[in-house]
Amino acid sequence: MALRNIAIIAHVDHGKTTLVDELLKQSGSFRENQRVAERVMDSNDLEKERGITILAKATSVEWKGVRINIVDTPGHADFGGEVERILSMVDGAIVLVDASEGPMPQTKFVVGKALKVGLRPIVAINKIDRPDGRHEEVINEVFDLFANLDATDEQLDFPILYGSGRDGWMNVNPEGPKDQGLAPLLDLVLKHVPEPTVEEGPFRMIGTILEANPFLGRIITGRIASGSIKPNQAVKVLGQDGKLIETGRISKILAFRGIERTAIEEAHAGDIVAIAGLSKGTVADTFCDPAVSEAMKAQPIDPPTVTMSFIVNDSPLAGTEGDKVTSRVIRDRLFKEAEGNVALKIEEAEGKDSFYVSGRGELQLAVLIETMRREGFELAVSRPRVVMHKDESGQLLEPIEEVVVDVDEEHSGVVVQKMSERKAEMVELRPSGGNRLRLRFYAPTRGLIGYQSELLTDTRGTAIMNRLFHDYQPYKGVIGGRVNGVLLANAAGEAVAYAMFNLEDRGPMIIEPGEKVYAGMIIGIHSRDNDLEVNVLKGKQLTNIRAAGKDEAVKLTPPIRMTLDRALSWIQDDELMEVTPKNIRLRKMYLDANDRKRFEKSKAAL
Repeated sequence: MALRNIAIIAHVDHGKTTLVDELLKQSGSFRENQRVAERVMDSNDLEKERGITILAKATSVEWKGVRINIVDTPGHADFGGEVERILSMVDGAIVLVDASEGPMPQTKFVVGKALKVGLRPIVAINKIDRPDGRHEEVINEVFDLFANLDATDEQLDFPILYGSGRDGWMNVNPEGPKDQGLAPLLDLVLKHVPEPTVEEGPFRMIGTILEANPFLGRIITGRIASGSIKPNQAVKVLGQDGKLIETGRISKILAFRGIERTAIEEAHAGDIVAIAGLSKGTVADTFCDPAVSEAMKAQPIDPPTVTMSFIVNDSPLAGTEGDKVTSRVIRDRLFKEAEGNVALKIEEAEGKDSFYVSGRGELQLAVLIETMRREGFELAVSRPRVVMHKDESGQLLEPIEEVVVDVDEEHSGVVVQKMSERKAEMVELRPSGGNRLRLRFYAPTRGLIGYQSELLTDTRGTAIMNRLFHDYQPYKGVIGGRVNGVLLANAAGEAVAYAMFNLEDRGPMIIEPGEKVYAGMIIGIHSRDNDLEVNVLKGKQLTNIRAAGKDEAVKLTPPIRMTLDRALSWIQDDELMEVTPKNIRLRKMYLDANDRKRFEKSKAAL
């Protein structure tokens, strides 16, 4: 059967996964009466909750006798490690752009990678029915973007379709007709995307996606570059340096048929398949016939920009809520994650009780922490820190990000002010329709840690911020941090409502009455800039005097709830976030007050 391999590229929330749903539906991948979940490709729980694609996934549809393999790529740059590998599997790309928002930074990130590997894109303007749609301007913006990314003349001569993924139609005209569904898009893929290039020689394939299966073991997905493969065939695995990693036999070959994976008896060059039966081969390794001696070249991966410490939980409540608490199980889990996620880098600390985990951004690391706590892990994590570099002359360099903020005109002043405080440089300000402005900055990554929640507060939830790694530039100097101190519990026990009521004038709380606390745990935000130890366990003194005005009802202000993402960016360098399957607690790195004083003195001496 003839083949086409394509990737769908889009910014977060531009409708990519919804479009894939409709493609599967209209190509007959589902039965008429089959019940299918919405956004069927977002199979991971976190993907459904956050509404973003985190893991790249493959599917396929049949159209007019041709099998079209479709790869759904993550839209967020934090998961860019997934994207870079995926593009080596495909021969074409559909660039999906919102008719109102236009091309955004994440689109730019993936499109830049796609153009570099020589893919000829198809541009699809989605959500054409939006009342604030401006499709003609968006087409010009897409053309400018491609030109800025050094697209060739052939790539700049891209076909354009308009439509709505949610309503399931695409056409060369913005007005329709809509009754043809997505047929014009599928026809264009057959016409515009070349057939997979097939090299001569025995079986070779680069591993692109790794996953664990309880029945089949390690499953590696990739595109076969040359030759063919059958179950029980002998293969070997070569690393990037050409060294032999292992030899073995293929136990099963799985092909993507709609949303199902079906075992097949033979796979040929050009097809995207998953193979099982090997125990060590991983992403970016070459899976090949025993006669092959040279490894295939894999796409280079951008370096990590943010690092965090994952520490064994040593709080007084350690081990009470999770069942995976030791350094050995945390180590095994992190190294297993790094095998399949090439954008992550794991290093063991000298004491063996903590690990340095480096990645593309806070979101990538927050998703890893959330996944681990759902698996029953208990651990403490530090505030994210940026990865600095030194150039040949010894000058310190730090990562700079391109930041695009879409905001209502009335709130633009406070955004510009806060960004300049974070050493950001504004490079563009232009209207984006509907009394909104688009501001573009180059800002140090360390200044952006924790800014998302503050931005939403400053703009009453109306601003949208998108970030993308730009390059390394000379160190920008000191950036101011959090201005408030914290309220700390001074003893272990359960928080009492009466004590919390009497502490309200000291600042807002972040815990509920009845919650377990311990000395050194953060229970609230101090209204001043210093830290304050308070007694949150003190109950009301009971007397036998019964007087009319003596009792006052305890009415507590609802606490500020710290979500995982918010807490990560809020804590300071001397604080940790304790993560368990049931709770997220904030604490000082040193729980004892005397240890904290000694730490402050040693820091001041430096």
